[in-house]
Amino acid sequence: MTSQAESAESSPALHEEHESPKRVRVAAWAADPITLNGLTQALMGRLDVFVATGELPADVDVLVVAADRVSMDVMVNMRRAAAQCSAPMVLVTNELDRTQLLAAVECRVVAVLHRSAATEERLVSTIDVVAGGGGLLPPNLLGDLLRQVQNLHEEVLAPRGLNSSGLTSREVDVIRLLTEGCDTEEIATRMCYSERTVKNVIYAMTSRFNLRNRPQLVAYAMRSGII
Repeated sequence: MTSQAESAESSPALHEEHESPKRVRVAAWAADPITLNGLTQALMGRLDVFVATGELPADVDVLVVAADRVSMDVMVNMRRAAAQCSAPMVLVTNELDRTQLLAAVECRVVAVLHRSAATEERLVSTIDVVAGGGGLLPPNLLGDLLRQVQNLHEEVLAPRGLNSSGLTSREVDVIRLLTEGCDTEEIATRMCYSERTVKNVIYAMTSRFNLRNRPQLVAYAMRSGII
């Protein structure tokens, strides 16, 4: 007769069923020690929390920043954190000036919670959404952000012949043809350019984005949603 231990060992699915889900790893930063203490205490029982007082670890899933208002000092710290790791950011604040929205997005802020609404349950839920690749913005901030993006396109990018990716329509067309497997000669023929012009366009793009070759350029464009 097979023992219970042997049965358990022979059934890998049984072990998988009881494995604990991976806990989200969170780095927490706040503008003052009292807020930081409250933030870490709220999260510590539910998540793996790292207090962001220095260099951020590379395996952080989400960065949570809490401040009464987004002052210049807070924005500097957000930029520093964004430079240290690629984790998305949750911003908990009482006051976010609408003119700071794009700057916050550049720091990888993908969710904003008003401090009065940032209960433990709501904060953990928001972190879970962000860790899964989502984002949460109050409707008024989302509307402001979309208007600012539209203004940026109309006033800065469009007059220079650029789109939101920082590429011209000609550059996008070249990348699309590269994706189809076209070589320099084929691209030049289809776009009515010289081969030298095509080579210059490709070189300009690979240099701008610090890429080594054409396959990397295509991969970058696909990853960034350019094509």
